[in-house]
Amino acid sequence: MLNTRHASAGALLTVDLDAIRANYRLLREKLGGTACAAVVKADAYGLGADRVAPALAADGCTNFFTAHLDEAIALRPHVPAKAEVFVLHGSPAGVEGDFVEHRVIPVVNSLEQIDAWTALARRLGSKLPAVVQVDTGMSRLGLSKRELDTVAEDPGRLDGIDLRYVMSHLACAEQQSHELNALQLANFQAARARLPAAPASFSNSSGVFLGQDYHFDLARPGAALYGVAPVAGQPNPLHSVVRLQARVIQVREIEAGARVGYGGRWTAPGPARIATVSTGYADGFLRSLGNRAKAYHGDAALPVVGVVSMDTITLDATSLPGPGIEPGALVDLIGEHNPVDAVAEAAGTIGYEILTSLGGRYFRTYLGG
Repeated sequence: MLNTRHASAGALLTVDLDAIRANYRLLREKLGGTACAAVVKADAYGLGADRVAPALAADGCTNFFTAHLDEAIALRPHVPAKAEVFVLHGSPAGVEGDFVEHRVIPVVNSLEQIDAWTALARRLGSKLPAVVQVDTGMSRLGLSKRELDTVAEDPGRLDGIDLRYVMSHLACAEQQSHELNALQLANFQAARARLPAAPASFSNSSGVFLGQDYHFDLARPGAALYGVAPVAGQPNPLHSVVRLQARVIQVREIEAGARVGYGGRWTAPGPARIATVSTGYADGFLRSLGNRAKAYHGDAALPVVGVVSMDTITLDATSLPGPGIEPGALVDLIGEHNPVDAVAEAAGTIGYEILTSLGGRYFRTYLGG
């Protein structure tokens, strides 16, 4: 059954769990004595949290971050009982009890979330674990300056909270010389001084590479685990995790002047061989990659010509010698020659979006773990 599905699949997605584990070890080594968590939100950036999280747990990871409560509940059976699972968005109003039931820890981001969590603690008659996030310059999540003032002036506002970490999030860490990095660090240190003493969590993937001053007690890498380059303009030290191969459906010869795809946005400059491949924007191969991306057949680059359709893309295979490429052959859309960051650059986006857009129609294979 497995081989039949493999042969009939339009595209194949291979996820190297051993590479993810190697990336985790590399990050942990970079951090020295700082603990290393794993961000597995958005189904481990589209790669399958139920497979990724156990692999990371096998390498000693005991702290996992999701974005939503439902993600955390789904993750719980796949990590050790002793592991701590955090929800970055905190608790939606009225469901705080679900966090306690499933042993999930909220990151509280506002006075409203703090008050709801401490109210539950009072009802239960015990302290409840939480992380308090402060906004240090990103203006997205966390206590604002005014809210921080309120908590600092009334420390009793946090009564009932077992404060696991004070955390914040870096906005520009992939640009190591960006002025906001140092400003956020100073703001974070100032905020910590105004809150009850607690361990701190500050670094995301790129923050790990900013140096020891940014590491504190717990780092929260995400994209770096999955092979996305952490520092802009520098060689990527991480292992590639994903290979995406798509199957050729049909090959045709066209004449000079023939147009290809919706809108006729590519015109053959001479006689050409066009290979139609079974993947498209419904599978997460972004429409913006039309006339910009490349696939690979072995070491040969095959430009994507015309726009990306819902289920297909068209490749210029004219440069291939002899018969070139046949229906049923596989081409690499993400792989050795075109890593996820290169595909992202062609799409005008970031590797995060490429990974999290990978669709559900791929035949998935996991290596190692």
